[in-house]
Amino acid sequence: MPQQRDLYEILGVPRTASQEELRKAYIKLAHKYHPDKTGGDKAGEEKLKEINAAYDILKNPEKRQQYDQFGTTDGQPFSQGPFSGFGGGFDAPFEDVFDMFFGQGPRRRGGARPGNDLEFHLNISLKDAAFGAKKKIRFHRQETCGDCKGSGAAAGSQPESCSQCRGTGQVRVAHGFFSVTRTCPQCRGAGRIVTKPCRSCHGAGHVKTIRELAVDVPAGVDTGSRLRVTGEGEPGAGGGPRGDLYILMEVTPHELFARDGTMLLCEVPITFYQAAMGDTIRVPTLDGEAELKIPPGTQPGTHLRLRGLGLPDLRGYRQGDLIVKILVETPARITRRQRDLLKEFEDNNDPRNYPLQQEFREKIRRSRE
Repeated sequence: MPQQRDLYEILGVPRTASQEELRKAYIKLAHKYHPDKTGGDKAGEEKLKEINAAYDILKNPEKRQQYDQFGTTDGQPFSQGPFSGFGGGFDAPFEDVFDMFFGQGPRRRGGARPGNDLEFHLNISLKDAAFGAKKKIRFHRQETCGDCKGSGAAAGSQPESCSQCRGTGQVRVAHGFFSVTRTCPQCRGAGRIVTKPCRSCHGAGHVKTIRELAVDVPAGVDTGSRLRVTGEGEPGAGGGPRGDLYILMEVTPHELFARDGTMLLCEVPITFYQAAMGDTIRVPTLDGEAELKIPPGTQPGTHLRLRGLGLPDLRGYRQGDLIVKILVETPARITRRQRDLLKEFEDNNDPRNYPLQQEFREKIRRSRE
């Protein structure tokens, strides 16, 4: 490695670069010249040595200050630092390499870890979704074994230190001149092995139980809404907290109402007479009935609005409306007297009373021109 080459030039950053900028530049270059990327190319390996040696000095504020002043650290050029030779493998700076490939620092053995989250599917009615409800649910989850208190070991015994990782919970695996720390496959990171398992939990430290819980379903939920109940998931490891329970809602379709967000839609049939003359009818709502005025001359498919009779917004901002779609039903059977009356009605009818028919005929006429 050229002894006089500038460390900042190697990392491609200015001398005024912050520590975070140095770190990002290093990660980018280390990823670029990683053996998996270069196929073990010798030039790439030498380049990576140079990058690591430069970063090892500049990431240390004291070494960086000394280099900025004298161009060396500890009285020696940087090329004679801890990475020269490089034959024994690559062990540092490990945290940065781990962050580069996995997005987080190495896992600490024996540390408390939160338990897994659980998911429960709950079917509710449209009425429950509109007004909210309290529901009892039952689900399976793991509980800490009462006999071994979670250790997994039988009474009178204790877990032993893992022989493969020597109790660290981690093993180091070499990949070329890299060595990476991984979770021990024998103890799965626990650092301990249960040689005499508890009879109740068979060494697992936890047993499956049925949990019954009362949950409050808030007004306004819809299919796909997810409620989080903190601390009702699986138990944590090493004294870690429980995971959470997520309740996934599914609203059962209603026989009368369709839903569109906070709006409710209901199709209501009326007679020809009611549509022509107008009327006041009673229509269903989610908690009873409401009066609806039908204006004279109402056409099939007309939408009439009843404000505030829909569903609430889940965040409580507003209340939706009930939209009534009018269906004008033609009599399936009529008497001779009714037929005569209808004939008389039609004979005395003014074509202007049927604007849709007039508009349709006009379209036909224009299309033929």
